[in-house]
Amino acid sequence: MTKQDKNIGDSEIAYAKINLALHVRKRLSNGYHDIETVFAFLDCGDLLSVKSAEGITLSVIGPFSSGLSDTDNLILQAAHLLASKAKKPRGVHIVLDKHLPIASGIGGGSADAAAALRLLNRFWGIGLTIPELAQLSIPLGADVPACVISQTCRGQGIGQDLEPVDSGALEKYFALLVNPLVPVSTASVFRGWDGIDRGGLQGTTPMEIALSGRNDLQSSAESLAPIISEILLRLNETNVVISRMSGSGATCFGLYESLEEAQAASDIMSTSSERIWTMIGKLK
Repeated sequence: MTKQDKNIGDSEIAYAKINLALHVRKRLSNGYHDIETVFAFLDCGDLLSVKSAEGITLSVIGPFSSGLSDTDNLILQAAHLLASKAKKPRGVHIVLDKHLPIASGIGGGSADAAAALRLLNRFWGIGLTIPELAQLSIPLGADVPACVISQTCRGQGIGQDLEPVDSGALEKYFALLVNPLVPVSTASVFRGWDGIDRGGLQGTTPMEIALSGRNDLQSSAESLAPIISEILLRLNETNVVISRMSGSGATCFGLYESLEEAQAASDIMSTSSERIWTMIGKLK
Protein backbone atom coordinates (compact mmCIF):
# COMPACT_ATOMS: atom_id res chain seq x y z
CA MET A 1 0.00 0.00 0.00
CA THR A 2 1.71 3.20 -1.11
CA LYS A 3 -0.98 5.85 -1.43
CA GLN A 4 -4.61 6.42 -0.57
CA ASP A 5 -7.17 8.79 -2.02
CA LYS A 6 -7.27 12.16 -0.34
CA ASN A 7 -9.99 12.71 2.22
CA ILE A 8 -13.17 13.54 0.37
CA GLY A 9 -16.76 13.91 1.48
CA ASP A 10 -17.70 11.18 3.89
CA SER A 11 -14.33 9.47 4.30
CA GLU A 12 -11.11 10.25 6.16
CA ILE A 13 -7.64 8.71 6.34
CA ALA A 14 -6.28 7.83 9.78
CA TYR A 15 -2.68 8.68 9.00
CA ALA A 16 0.06 6.37 10.24
CA LYS A 17 2.29 8.06 12.83
CA ILE A 18 6.00 7.63 13.41
CA ASN A 19 8.23 9.03 16.14
CA LEU A 20 11.38 10.38 14.50
CA ALA A 21 12.90 10.40 17.99
CA LEU A 22 11.45 9.54 21.39
CA HIS A 23 13.37 10.57 24.51
CA VAL A 24 11.96 9.51 27.86
CA ARG A 25 12.97 11.95 30.60
CA LYS A 26 11.25 10.69 33.78
CA ARG A 27 8.40 8.70 35.29
CA LEU A 28 5.45 10.72 36.57
CA SER A 29 3.44 10.00 39.69
CA ASN A 30 0.26 9.48 37.64
CA GLY A 31 1.76 6.50 35.82
CA TYR A 32 2.61 8.40 32.65
CA HIS A 33 6.10 9.46 31.52
CA ASP A 34 7.59 12.82 30.65
CA ILE A 35 8.82 12.55 27.07
CA GLU A 36 10.23 14.60 24.22
CA THR A 37 9.41 13.46 20.72
CA VAL A 38 8.89 14.50 17.13
CA PHE A 39 5.77 13.13 15.47
CA ALA A 40 5.68 12.73 11.71
CA PHE A 41 2.93 11.28 9.52
CA LEU A 42 2.66 9.23 6.37
CA ASP A 43 0.08 9.98 3.70
CA CYS A 44 -1.62 6.59 4.25
CA GLY A 45 -3.07 4.45 7.04
CA ASP A 46 -6.52 3.22 8.03
CA LEU A 47 -9.64 4.56 6.31
CA LEU A 48 -12.88 5.67 7.97
CA SER A 49 -16.16 6.32 6.21
CA VAL A 50 -19.53 7.42 7.53
CA LYS A 51 -23.18 7.49 6.53
CA SER A 52 -26.42 8.52 8.19
CA ALA A 53 -28.00 5.93 10.46
CA GLU A 54 -29.86 5.48 13.72
CA GLY A 55 -27.69 6.17 16.76
CA ILE A 56 -23.89 6.02 16.63
CA THR A 57 -22.58 2.64 15.49
CA LEU A 58 -19.38 1.13 14.13
CA SER A 59 -18.32 -1.69 11.81
CA VAL A 60 -14.73 -2.86 11.46
CA ILE A 61 -13.45 -4.43 8.24
CA GLY A 62 -10.05 -4.86 6.61
CA PRO A 63 -6.87 -6.92 7.04
CA PHE A 64 -6.49 -6.17 10.75
CA SER A 65 -10.14 -6.14 11.80
CA SER A 66 -9.94 -9.43 13.69
CA GLY A 67 -10.26 -8.98 17.43
CA LEU A 68 -11.31 -5.33 17.28
CA SER A 69 -14.56 -4.52 19.05
CA ASP A 70 -17.32 -2.61 17.28
CA THR A 71 -18.87 -1.60 20.61
CA ASP A 72 -15.89 -0.92 22.88
CA ASN A 73 -13.72 1.19 20.62
CA LEU A 74 -11.94 4.53 20.89
CA ILE A 75 -13.67 5.63 17.69
CA LEU A 76 -17.05 5.44 19.44
CA GLN A 77 -15.67 7.33 22.44
CA ALA A 78 -14.47 10.04 20.08
CA ALA A 79 -17.83 10.16 18.30
CA HIS A 80 -19.79 10.54 21.54
CA LEU A 81 -17.32 13.14 22.79
CA LEU A 82 -17.83 15.22 19.65
CA ALA A 83 -21.59 14.64 19.68
CA SER A 84 -21.70 16.43 23.02
CA LYS A 85 -20.39 19.50 21.16
CA ALA A 86 -22.88 19.30 18.33
CA LYS A 87 -26.21 21.09 18.69
CA LYS A 88 -28.04 18.47 16.65
CA PRO A 89 -25.79 15.51 15.91
CA ARG A 90 -27.24 13.12 13.35
CA GLY A 91 -27.09 9.40 13.81
CA VAL A 92 -24.11 7.86 12.02
CA HIS A 93 -22.72 4.50 11.08
CA ILE A 94 -18.93 4.54 10.90
CA VAL A 95 -16.93 1.95 8.98
CA LEU A 96 -13.28 1.44 9.90
CA ASP A 97 -11.20 -0.21 7.16
CA LYS A 98 -8.28 -1.40 9.28
CA HIS A 99 -4.93 -1.57 7.46
CA LEU A 100 -2.52 -0.80 10.32
CA PRO A 101 -1.46 -3.56 12.72
CA ILE A 102 -2.83 -3.39 16.26
CA ALA A 103 -0.58 -2.32 19.17
CA SER A 104 2.25 -1.45 16.79
CA GLY A 105 3.53 2.02 17.75
CA ILE A 106 2.28 3.87 14.65
CA GLY A 107 -0.90 5.51 15.90
CA GLY A 108 -3.44 2.76 15.35
CA GLY A 109 -6.39 3.37 17.64
CA SER A 110 -5.27 6.93 18.36
CA ALA A 111 -5.14 7.75 14.65
CA ASP A 112 -8.55 6.13 14.15
CA ALA A 113 -10.12 8.20 16.93
CA ALA A 114 -8.50 11.34 15.55
CA ALA A 115 -9.78 10.63 12.06
CA ALA A 116 -13.27 10.06 13.46
CA LEU A 117 -13.16 13.51 15.07
CA ARG A 118 -12.10 15.19 11.82
CA LEU A 119 -14.65 13.24 9.78
CA LEU A 120 -17.62 13.80 12.09
CA ASN A 121 -16.72 17.43 12.63
CA ARG A 122 -17.21 17.83 8.88
CA PHE A 123 -20.18 15.44 8.57
CA TRP A 124 -22.09 17.10 11.37
CA GLY A 125 -21.10 20.61 10.28
CA ILE A 126 -19.79 21.50 13.74
CA GLY A 127 -17.02 23.73 12.40
CA LEU A 128 -14.34 23.23 15.05
CA THR A 129 -10.81 24.04 13.96
CA ILE A 130 -8.11 21.38 14.01
CA PRO A 131 -6.50 22.94 17.14
CA GLU A 132 -9.93 22.92 18.82
CA LEU A 133 -10.43 19.26 17.89
CA ALA A 134 -6.97 18.44 19.24
CA GLN A 135 -7.80 20.13 22.54
CA LEU A 136 -11.11 18.28 22.74
CA SER A 137 -9.35 14.95 22.14
CA ILE A 138 -7.02 15.16 25.16
CA PRO A 139 -9.09 12.76 27.34
CA LEU A 140 -8.93 10.08 24.63
CA GLY A 141 -5.22 9.32 25.00
CA ALA A 142 -1.67 10.65 24.92
CA ASP A 143 -1.18 10.39 21.14
CA VAL A 144 -4.64 11.41 19.98
CA PRO A 145 -4.08 15.21 19.85
CA ALA A 146 -0.99 14.78 17.66
CA CYS A 147 -2.92 12.37 15.44
CA VAL A 148 -5.74 14.91 15.11
CA ILE A 149 -3.23 17.43 13.78
CA SER A 150 -1.47 14.78 11.65
CA GLN A 151 1.35 17.16 10.77
CA THR A 152 4.94 17.21 11.93
CA CYS A 153 5.14 18.49 15.50
CA ARG A 154 7.23 18.35 18.62
CA GLY A 155 5.59 16.78 21.64
CA GLN A 156 6.47 17.17 25.30
CA GLY A 157 4.90 16.25 28.63
CA ILE A 158 3.05 12.99 27.98
CA GLY A 159 3.08 13.88 24.29
CA GLN A 160 0.16 16.31 24.36
CA ASP A 161 2.10 19.57 24.68
CA LEU A 162 2.42 20.09 20.95
CA GLU A 163 4.34 22.55 18.81
CA PRO A 164 3.77 22.23 15.06
CA VAL A 165 7.02 22.56 13.13
CA ASP A 166 7.87 23.02 9.47
CA SER A 167 8.38 19.54 8.04
CA GLY A 168 10.84 21.04 5.56
CA ALA A 169 13.06 18.39 3.98
CA LEU A 170 10.95 15.57 5.47
CA GLU A 171 8.42 15.87 2.66
CA LYS A 172 10.88 14.53 0.10
CA TYR A 173 11.29 11.22 1.95
CA PHE A 174 9.39 7.96 1.61
CA ALA A 175 8.86 5.95 4.78
CA LEU A 176 8.86 2.17 4.89
CA LEU A 177 7.04 0.71 7.89
CA VAL A 178 8.00 -2.81 8.95
CA ASN A 179 6.12 -4.79 11.59
CA PRO A 180 6.70 -8.43 12.65
CA LEU A 181 2.99 -8.92 13.41
CA VAL A 182 3.78 -9.19 17.10
CA PRO A 183 1.60 -6.89 19.24
CA VAL A 184 3.53 -5.10 21.96
CA SER A 185 1.87 -3.58 25.02
CA THR A 186 2.65 0.13 25.37
CA ALA A 187 2.22 -0.09 29.15
CA SER A 188 4.62 -3.04 29.38
CA VAL A 189 7.24 -1.28 27.29
CA PHE A 190 7.10 1.86 29.40
CA ARG A 191 7.30 -0.24 32.57
CA GLY A 192 10.46 -1.80 31.20
CA TRP A 193 12.18 1.55 30.58
CA ASP A 194 15.43 1.61 32.54
CA GLY A 195 14.71 5.00 34.15
CA ILE A 196 17.86 6.67 32.84
CA ASP A 197 17.42 10.21 31.50
CA ARG A 198 19.77 10.43 28.52
CA GLY A 199 18.90 14.02 27.69
CA GLY A 200 16.50 15.93 25.50
CA LEU A 201 16.15 16.39 21.77
CA GLN A 202 19.03 18.01 19.92
CA GLY A 203 18.76 20.02 16.71
CA THR A 204 16.28 22.44 15.20
CA THR A 205 14.81 20.83 12.07
CA PRO A 206 12.96 17.50 12.22
CA MET A 207 15.72 15.75 10.26
CA GLU A 208 18.45 17.15 12.51
CA ILE A 209 16.54 15.90 15.53
CA ALA A 210 15.94 12.52 13.91
CA LEU A 211 19.57 12.01 12.94
CA SER A 212 20.86 12.93 16.42
CA GLY A 213 18.01 11.28 18.32
CA ARG A 214 17.07 7.84 19.57
CA ASN A 215 14.14 5.85 20.91
CA ASP A 216 14.59 5.27 24.63
CA LEU A 217 11.93 2.54 24.60
CA GLN A 218 13.73 0.34 22.09
CA SER A 219 15.65 -1.79 24.60
CA SER A 220 12.51 -2.52 26.61
CA ALA A 221 10.52 -3.35 23.47
CA GLU A 222 13.30 -5.64 22.21
CA SER A 223 13.14 -7.61 25.46
CA LEU A 224 9.48 -8.34 24.67
CA ALA A 225 9.92 -8.76 20.92
CA PRO A 226 13.57 -9.58 20.04
CA ILE A 227 12.75 -9.55 16.33
CA ILE A 228 12.78 -5.74 16.51
CA SER A 229 16.57 -5.75 16.61
CA GLU A 230 16.65 -8.09 13.59
CA ILE A 231 14.37 -5.77 11.62
CA LEU A 232 16.57 -2.77 12.38
CA LEU A 233 19.69 -4.69 11.35
CA ARG A 234 18.07 -5.62 8.04
CA LEU A 235 16.89 -2.06 7.43
CA ASN A 236 20.42 -0.81 8.00
CA GLU A 237 21.61 -3.11 5.22
CA THR A 238 19.42 -1.22 2.73
CA ASN A 239 20.03 2.23 1.26
CA VAL A 240 18.30 3.85 4.22
CA VAL A 241 18.81 7.44 5.41
CA ILE A 242 17.67 6.68 8.94
CA SER A 243 16.03 3.69 10.63
CA ARG A 244 14.39 3.51 14.04
CA MET A 245 11.67 1.85 16.08
CA SER A 246 8.51 3.95 16.28
CA GLY A 247 6.71 4.65 19.55
CA SER A 248 6.63 1.65 21.85
CA GLY A 249 7.10 -0.78 18.93
CA ALA A 250 7.10 -3.21 17.39
CA THR A 251 6.93 -1.27 14.11
CA CYS A 252 10.22 0.06 12.79
CA PHE A 253 10.67 2.51 9.95
CA GLY A 254 13.25 3.48 7.38
CA LEU A 255 13.37 6.76 5.47
CA TYR A 256 14.39 6.68 1.80
CA GLU A 257 15.07 9.33 -0.81
CA SER A 258 13.01 7.61 -3.50
CA LEU A 259 10.00 5.37 -3.83
CA GLU A 260 12.12 2.86 -5.75
CA GLU A 261 14.59 2.56 -2.85
CA ALA A 262 11.74 2.16 -0.35
CA GLN A 263 10.10 -0.50 -2.52
CA ALA A 264 13.38 -2.41 -2.93
CA ALA A 265 13.84 -2.40 0.84
CA SER A 266 10.25 -3.54 1.32
CA ASP A 267 10.85 -6.46 -1.04
CA ILE A 268 13.93 -7.47 0.94
CA MET A 269 12.11 -7.25 4.27
CA SER A 270 9.07 -9.17 2.99
CA THR A 271 11.14 -12.05 1.64
CA SER A 272 13.14 -12.35 4.87
CA SER A 273 10.15 -13.70 6.79
CA GLU A 274 6.55 -14.75 6.22
CA ARG A 275 5.56 -12.85 9.37
CA ILE A 276 6.41 -9.39 8.11
CA TRP A 277 4.00 -6.57 7.26
CA THR A 278 5.14 -3.52 5.34
CA MET A 279 3.62 -0.25 4.19
CA ILE A 280 5.16 2.57 2.18
CA GLY A 281 4.02 6.16 2.35
CA LYS A 282 5.33 9.62 1.64
CA LEU A 283 5.90 11.83 4.66
CA LYS A 284 3.43 14.69 4.86
